[in-house]
Amino acid sequence: MTVSKGYGVSEIYIPDGSNFVGMTIADTQLREQDINVLTLYRGAKSIPNPKATRELEANDKLLCFGKLESMREMIPARTRQRRQPKIADLPGEVLERGPDVED
Repeated sequence: MTVSKGYGVSEIYIPDGSNFVGMTIADTQLREQDINVLTLYRGAKSIPNPKATRELEANDKLLCFGKLESMREMIPARTRQRRQPKIADLPGEVLERGPDVED
């Protein structure tokens, strides 16, 4: 199976206080952003191919297939920044000594 470039699968979390809480899947207009909901996870329940009329609740997770850039844009900037790994310099002594090599 070949997936078009720029498309993939991602999970979208609906936190308490999200604009999506209380909306139906159709109301979210995900489809218009080229995002299809494959599965809705609610607590221990898994709902495959949820209907567009299904109302979303806080703490729902949506397994989606679609345009990765559209899904990425849904993550608040402050959360995206937190997820980036922090790169630290190696301690000076390691750089001076070099790698330990056994003969």
